[in-house]
This record gives sequence, C-alpha cells and structure tokens, in this order.
Amino acid sequence: MVLFADLAATSAAVAATSGRRAKIELLAGALKGLARSGDSREIEAGAAYLAGEMRQRQIGVGWASLRDLPPSADVATLTVRDVDARLAEMGTVAGAGSQARRRALVQSLFAAATADEHRLLSGIISGEVRQGAQAGLLADAIAVAAGVAPTVVRRALLLSGDLKMVAATALIGGVAALGEFRLTVGRPLAPMLAQAASSIEEALTATGLPASVDAKLDGIRVQVHRDGDDVAVFSRSLDDITARVPEIVAAARALAGRVAVLDGEALAVDQSGRARPFQETASRASRLAPGALAPFFFDALHLDGTDLIDEPGTVRWAALDAAVPASLRVARITVESPAEAEAAFAAALDHGQEGVVIKAAGAAYDVGRRGAAWIKVKPRHTLDLVVLAAEWGHGRRRGWLSNLHLGARDPAGGFVMLGKTFKGLTDAMLAWQTARLQELAIDRGEWVVTVLPELVVEIAFDGVQASTRYPGGVTLRFARVLRYREDKSASDADTIAAVRALSHAAHLRPSDLVLPADLDLPADQGEMVEE
Repeated sequence: MVLFADLAATSAAVAATSGRRAKIELLAGALKGLARSGDSREIEAGAAYLAGEMRQRQIGVGWASLRDLPPSADVATLTVRDVDARLAEMGTVAGAGSQARRRALVQSLFAAATADEHRLLSGIISGEVRQGAQAGLLADAIAVAAGVAPTVVRRALLLSGDLKMVAATALIGGVAALGEFRLTVGRPLAPMLAQAASSIEEALTATGLPASVDAKLDGIRVQVHRDGDDVAVFSRSLDDITARVPEIVAAARALAGRVAVLDGEALAVDQSGRARPFQETASRASRLAPGALAPFFFDALHLDGTDLIDEPGTVRWAALDAAVPASLRVARITVESPAEAEAAFAAALDHGQEGVVIKAAGAAYDVGRRGAAWIKVKPRHTLDLVVLAAEWGHGRRRGWLSNLHLGARDPAGGFVMLGKTFKGLTDAMLAWQTARLQELAIDRGEWVVTVLPELVVEIAFDGVQASTRYPGGVTLRFARVLRYREDKSASDADTIAAVRALSHAAHLRPSDLVLPADLDLPADQGEMVEE
C-alpha cells in the first residue's frame, strides 16, 4: 500500500516547481508508486488526490468542518486506501446527528495526519489545492508513468470522461487497454474547453484564419445523449442532470435523427424566449425541480452511427446544421480577417453577451483540456474596491489572511459590501496583505479580522448579478484580485451606484443575436449564438 504522505510530499514538490516538464516527472514518479500496488481503486484515489480532487467528488464536508482541526501527527501512518475509505464514509453519513458524526470523522482523519498531509487533505476537501497539476498535466504524467504516447491517454480521457479510470487503465493495462475506450452513447465525454485570450488578435494568432466566431452565451454547459427515446443530459462536470431538465430532454427527442451526442449550452429563458441572468440559469440547473432551460447546441460528436470527434470543425458543424433546427443551434459566423472578428466581438457585446469564442475551423474535437483550437475573449471589467475585512486561510494558506471582504463606496457615507474573493492572490501578495491588514485591524475575531476601510484593491470580474446575501443587492461574478492600489485612497473607490449600473445589461433572445447590417461578412452567415 502507498502512504498518503508520499502523495503529500509530491504535491508540495509540484507546487514548489515552476517548470511543466519537472512537474510531470514528479507526478509520474508518484503514479509509478501507485502502479506498483496493482490496485485499481488505490490508483484511482491516488490520481484524484494528485489532481487535487476526491474519488467521491462530494462528501458533504465544507469549510466550517475544517476549522479547529486537531494537532498533526508526528509519524505518517495513513495509506491512500485509508484516506479513500474515510472520505467515502463521510459521504455516506445521513440522518439525525449526521453533522456531528461527519465532523467527528473529519477530526479523526486529521488527527492521524502529519502536517504535510494536513495541508493536502485540507486542499482536497476544500477544493483549494494550488499546485498547478490540472487534468491536462496529470494526463501527460500518466503517459510518462505508463510508457505510452500522451495522445493515447488524452483520447482515452476524452472518450471516458474519467481521469481516475484512465490512470488505472493506463498503469495496469497499458496502451492496449487504453485503446479499448470507445465513444458510447449514454456515457459522457470529457468536454472540449476554451482557452482564454486577452484580445481578438491574440486569439486569432492561436486559431488562424479563417475562423468561426460565436457569441459567448451566459449559460451552463450541457452534453446531450440520445438513443431513440432514451435521453441523458450531463453537465460540464459530467454529472447526470437529466431529471432536472425535462425541456431539454423533450427538445432532444423532437430531433429528426434517432441517435446523437450533442454539445451545447443551456439558458434560463422567459416566456418570450429572452435569456435570463446567469444566476437564474445556475439556480434552476442545481435544483431538483424542473426549470425552464432552453438548449443551444454548438457541436455534434456523434450522429446516427457516425462518430464525428475526429472530423474538422467544418464537418461537425455542417452535420449539426443538418440535424438540429436553427432555433436550437449556434449559428456560426466565419471571419476571414481580424477586422471582421473585431466587428463580431463588438456586436456580441452590444447585445449584452459575455464575449465571443473563436474556433479553428479545421480542428478536431480535442480531449478535455484547454487547447489552442477554441479561444474565448471577454472584456475585462475592473473596479477599485475597499477591503472591509479578511478571513484566515485554510490548507496551504493557513497563517495568512486570505478571503477578502470587498466594499464599494456609498456617497452618502460608508461602504457597501459586495462579496468576497481569495482568487488571484500570489504568495507574495498574501504575505504582504496579512501584515498590512493586521496593521489596519479594528476587530480581531477568531475567524475574521475587520479592518479600517482604507486599503484599495483593483478587482477584475466577469459580471454583476443580483444577490439577497449582501446589503447592496448585487455581487460580483468570478471576482479576482489584480493588484493593490496604494496610490489611491478610499475616497477614490468606485461607488455602489456604478456597480449596480453594470448589472443592467440587456438579455436578448439568443435567436436575436444578429450582426450589424453594414458588417461585411462572407455570404450565408447570419445569427450568432453560443456556447
């Protein structure tokens, strides 16, 4: 059996290493150690831990359970199987007294863990392992450890959608076993992801011309599998959400073909078909009760017996257009020049959309990693806000003030809290803000340190949405720290009125997203809806 401490040591070493090749070698060494056990369950659990995840994914343990943890053990005794079994047990606790029982299990696990194991466990449970070992990197490490080509591993990942299973298959069965993975209708595939770029020019440098430009809809990713009347709908994280989206099931059954695997986006819409704010889409998708979500498909991976994942985008999209009515699909705009792409970007923003996704027309549907074939471009919104308080961090951030409470200036006096973020903070920033905020502290609680509202921080974010949780009635989506603005005083911070104004973006019907009539585009290019 493999000691969990070995994985904790690897995780710490990977976090301290900047080079991609060096990270891969470290991860591959740990995977080889797991492979020697010959135990597929241990390999799956260990691979998940190296990626900063759990084999069980959800066990009902949150931030609150990670407070007041017991002292660490002096000697490493936990094995990977021990940790997996204990986490699984936490996930099965239910009924009266379950919260206390689950907390007792957490305390017992951490009491048996060393200091290094504490850090990795906290990160895994909280989802805050920051070591740079994303799925793509771990897939390459699996290839090195198993002695197979990275393309073979990535294809198996695409077809199975399960990195843990791919790791066990590669390390036990090698290339022959990996080759047995097939596209199976009803089993979700790892979704192709878009890499971010800061400009249209940067995106086109990666994709080349001609390229397809889609407006980026503010919805949730869905993958729809249909085999006759049997329909399954999966989320981006490959969770089965079929029971929550009967309207998407009905739309899939109404298609002319009998068998299909389609990739797309789902949006909450009103009775007129106009898109609702993202928070309504996310809320409806997360509830067990059905909600009014409309699907908009942008790719076809399989149609009536024909696999399409290896075909270029132009072939897949033509097949999609033939199989799915225009009202349910992304109408694509092909651009031949940077000027046309810039115009398409401006049109999408004018219609209240997040931005665009630029796609290489000749690229196949790649594995579940962020590559250079699909590039998303969004305008970067920023605000200068004031730090009102900060929370002590967990895991590798223990001992640092991490989660910042952010406030906008109220012209009538004081500041209005908008939300919290710990994103974007480097170790150097964490160390600096911990010292600076303690200098400004006016109340040192056990968990939260309240400070004088003097420190201004520049925050980037993707949008503003309504919120009943915060006093201003709005909060920021995907807020992250860019830099501290010591050159500004709190009186220079943005006002709550300015923030609220940003929440009033238009939400049009996806089918209304047309380009300006004076935009010179190739013939037969029309509406623009997205992913």
